[in-house]
Amino acid sequence: MIRATKKWLSIKITSGILIPFMVWFILNLVGILDANNSQFVLFLESFSTKIIFTLFLIFASIFYTLTISEVFEDYISNFKLKNAANRLLVFFSIIVTLILITFLFKI
Repeated sequence: MIRATKKWLSIKITSGILIPFMVWFILNLVGILDANNSQFVLFLESFSTKIIFTLFLIFASIFYTLTISEVFEDYISNFKLKNAANRLLVFFSIIVTLILITFLFKI
């Protein structure tokens, strides 16, 4: 399979996987909007919430990394600059996702 096809397919699969996570996130966000601080912390302390939110963060990170990488492919013509931008994007995506997951599990 061509690399571009694999990338396109990965974007479509991750976007499909993100749909149930977004529904879960929106429903829970509406449920805790009027909650006080202790109710919010109690929600985040749940192990199932941590696992689901971690998966949500991982898939969202993969999705936005692939999507922004496609923007680089389309609008940056210099190969070295495009390669550097993609590498920095992947690096920062991994770092930000790991930091968020670490903070989530420290709660």
